[in-house]
Amino acid sequence: MFNKTTKSVLFIALSSLFYLHAAQAESTLDAVIKAKKLRCAVVLDSPPSGFLTPDNKPDGYDVAYCDDMAKSLGVTPEIVQTPASDRIPALVSKRVDIVVGSTTITPERAMTVAFTQPYVNYTITVMTRKDTGIKTYDDLKGKKLGAVTGSTFEQLFNKELQGRWKDTGITYTGYGSDAEVFMALQQGKIDGILQASSVYNTLEKSGQFPTFTAAGLAPLSDMDGLAVRRGDPEFLNWARVFVWHQVVSGRYAELYKKYMGDGPLPSLTMAGVDF
Repeated sequence: MFNKTTKSVLFIALSSLFYLHAAQAESTLDAVIKAKKLRCAVVLDSPPSGFLTPDNKPDGYDVAYCDDMAKSLGVTPEIVQTPASDRIPALVSKRVDIVVGSTTITPERAMTVAFTQPYVNYTITVMTRKDTGIKTYDDLKGKKLGAVTGSTFEQLFNKELQGRWKDTGITYTGYGSDAEVFMALQQGKIDGILQASSVYNTLEKSGQFPTFTAAGLAPLSDMDGLAVRRGDPEFLNWARVFVWHQVVSGRYAELYKKYMGDGPLPSLTMAGVDF
């Protein structure tokens, strides 16, 4: 039998383990409400998804989504400017609560984070300079290509380099941000890149890169999800319901038109697939 001292020690130990488990198991949803702040990782060098206004304020489709989430939760939004390559590390290390950073849903990424259903769907444009002779996606074969490290575009290029574009003289360079990729293309360090059509349209209207031109669409459907930490079903469920409500309330269509233009509203589902 246990004596009183042993029982007391055992009770204290078990109580400590219980409270430790409870602290570890606290959902991000509860933590956000308690802190009265939602920290969103947003890429701010990729207009119209995320950008800085002339007075240095965050704006864009993803910024608006973060603002809407915070409003729904009754908390204050905090936009955490995050390079594309640091989106998932920032989430895993708990520097942010959620990634609203145009992050393509892939099985590889889903091993590290949990995704909602798509909250945005981008068509992808081949971007090049007017002097390269590139007219279509297939014309990229044998050229100098670039993309943001860790991006879906890099994954597509790597697949082509290991497959049908192997041994064609093609070269690839990874960069830390969209801004670096645009600069490399402008300076002739690379000949072609891939970018969301909405981003290309924004750049074209800005007149910032007069030598850039579009060379058709790439064979890629870029559906992006909100990303939360694994093992947090309460916050994931809330985020999924939020995305659903944005669509049925008409807010998705409103934000798409505001930031992406008046083109057709892309579907957030694929025929025959229930996410």
